[in-house]
Amino acid sequence: MAARVNLSEVLSALSCALDLTEGQPVGHTMRSCLIGMRLGHEIGLSQADCGALYYAILLKDAGCSSNAARLCQLFGTDDRELKPRMKAVDRQNKVALAIQTARTVGLDGDLSSRVKHFVEVARSEEVMHEIMGLRCERGADIAVRLGFPQATAEAVRHLDEHWNGKGHPDGLSGPAIPIMSRIAGLSQVIDVFHQHDGTRAALKVATARSGTWFDPTLVHRVLSWRNESSWWERLDSSDPTDEVIAAEPVSLMRWVSEDDLDAIARAFADIIDAKSPYTFSHSRNVAAYALGIAREMRLDSATQRRVYRAGLLHDIGKLGVSNSILDKPGALTDAERAAVQRHPFYTWEILSRVPAFRDFAWSAALHHERLDGSGYPWHLSGNRLDLTARILCVSDVYEALTADRPYRAGLPWEVSSGILAEGRGTAFDPAVLDALASCRGAVADMTQVVPLAAA
Repeated sequence: MAARVNLSEVLSALSCALDLTEGQPVGHTMRSCLIGMRLGHEIGLSQADCGALYYAILLKDAGCSSNAARLCQLFGTDDRELKPRMKAVDRQNKVALAIQTARTVGLDGDLSSRVKHFVEVARSEEVMHEIMGLRCERGADIAVRLGFPQATAEAVRHLDEHWNGKGHPDGLSGPAIPIMSRIAGLSQVIDVFHQHDGTRAALKVATARSGTWFDPTLVHRVLSWRNESSWWERLDSSDPTDEVIAAEPVSLMRWVSEDDLDAIARAFADIIDAKSPYTFSHSRNVAAYALGIAREMRLDSATQRRVYRAGLLHDIGKLGVSNSILDKPGALTDAERAAVQRHPFYTWEILSRVPAFRDFAWSAALHHERLDGSGYPWHLSGNRLDLTARILCVSDVYEALTADRPYRAGLPWEVSSGILAEGRGTAFDPAVLDALASCRGAVADMTQVVPLAAA
């Protein structure tokens, strides 16, 4: 890659995928980052701590997909509707929490189903603690894997701690909570309420939760901004990307290598696959099969790398699909099928925001298209599908057929290859099918960085 790539560019764009998972408007994480960075500067954080804070906020929801399935099952409600509803309530106010829970559980069910889910939630305090803890741990783990300092990982891990010790995962209180977690926690709530109900509502919530959820000193600092209408209006910018990139501490700016980009793609592949128990390792497997095919076809090293990254990230749009649909055991309704078939749109929208990933964003979004135009969502055909897209089409179907799932064992090669052969020349490129057959016994190690082109 000729141009240098700034890490803040990559993660700020990819944070939009995490916003989708949380049911928040795109840009929520970036706006939270702007609020948090202003707070950090005003209270005198060091440059190093400002850098750790900056990336902690961009990664604050990196573990959020890991609890989506369980929350959806427990509450009986679309997780992307559930999460913003529950984020808006003060969970320490038992009456308010009970009312909001009653309004939220089993939204598409009958009265008896809703009552059943309400009782289950009410009896599941330990389960909820476990679910929240899993999210915290997964997020911190991803920060470590991406090479961030321990301070960043700890800030992510303790994002949901509360000043009075009633938060998650460890029940830390007061100054024992890392200052960066305190800032990030307050910043995200400010943005949620500011976007939904305006500045006055955001400051009212901050005031009401001062001393319980939030550090009173930080709340006092935010309240001092109440009359800065131009600042709050700027926060409403439709695309805060440029401002967020500019907010990165200059002395700590990180440029990423090709290997770094692979590591980021692998981390987000794991975030994608954590969304549903039915897709464990799906993205890494698809990437491995796609890379094996690309090597067998003796594509150049740059193309191999694009194919590999496209395989890792092809399903990033599924972060915008409810688990009530992704994990549904029975047949989908027409509306549910339409929702699933929108995920390639999300993949395109997210990846095209990342300058370093634009060269494969469109190809990655085409993984459900077919040569004869029978695929979705654009029904493209023939030469409108480039080779990367054709490789992903085959790799995605092959992985789905051969992977073990909770409801069935993976199909053996003899069966899966027969199914693929039925679409030879119509749905699937014959040259790609032949390459898969040749390399299936020697697929690249999914844990390794993309190798150079085959000799």
